[in-house]
Amino acid sequence: MSGKYATERLSDDPAGIARAADLLRAGGLVALPTETVYGLAARADDDPAVARIYRAKGRPGFNPLIVHVASLASAEALAEFPDRARELAAAHWPGPLTLVLPRRRDATLAAAVTAGLPTVALRCPAHPAMKAVLEQVGGPLAAPSANRSGFVSPTTADHVLATLDGRIDAVLDAGPCSAGIESTILAVRPDGRVELLRPGPIASEKDGADTSAIEAPGQLATHYAPGKPVRLAATGPAADEFMIGFGGIPGDCTLSPSGDLAVAAQRLYACLHHGARSGKPRIAVAPVPEEGLGLAINDRLRRAACPVEP
Repeated sequence: MSGKYATERLSDDPAGIARAADLLRAGGLVALPTETVYGLAARADDDPAVARIYRAKGRPGFNPLIVHVASLASAEALAEFPDRARELAAAHWPGPLTLVLPRRRDATLAAAVTAGLPTVALRCPAHPAMKAVLEQVGGPLAAPSANRSGFVSPTTADHVLATLDGRIDAVLDAGPCSAGIESTILAVRPDGRVELLRPGPIASEKDGADTSAIEAPGQLATHYAPGKPVRLAATGPAADEFMIGFGGIPGDCTLSPSGDLAVAAQRLYACLHHGARSGKPRIAVAPVPEEGLGLAINDRLRRAACPVEP
């Protein structure tokens, strides 16, 4: 299908899940809910379908995609699993953890999925609708966040349609995502070393990778951008700012009036979407503690606030 067309909104019932699976098997693009954010899915072994993900998102070709699998066995067909990787998968799958692992030579994946890298990013999601679609498709799905590249990630079907309506085949509407920020990404090296590539809902004591290379999604300096200047650690708004509050600092919307970091993570992108749609030309965000989930929240906020290089 070429040109602009109507994007279907599917319900997360058996009929909607079956329709989503049919579209994906035929090479289509479907935005699917996960426990983190909505992902833009295509068959991971279908080169033209994966190419459509990059076109729909306007995504740089050097930025690899996360491959979603139904089970550890499915993941082991695509990557080499050191013992430490199996331990992490056993502890956190299904769930919001992505593992970057050495790709198997015989892995059946579209070339663009790994962006030419010798590694592949794998996740086994926990959301029941995503799990059901994976089972019906019968193979892995490449699925970056379902938004135009660089903009705020979607946690509802409406967020998806705000930037991708007419560019994808369908969105499976299962309501708001529960975690609200993208998965933690850990790279497990062949010798068992573990490196944190992106903080997220799964806590990690590992240090960040000492590299400037893009090895996993979410590592670009400018990302999750609402299209307006963002000021962080604000104790109050200027006259031209939309204020996102937290804890005792109120705002036009708030991440969590009680200072609950789990609620703040769930509401982060919804608040950034509100700010993007507001009539104010700038956004201010109250301070969020650099601890626990606050590490992941602040990572996303810093990338949202990073100015785009000319």
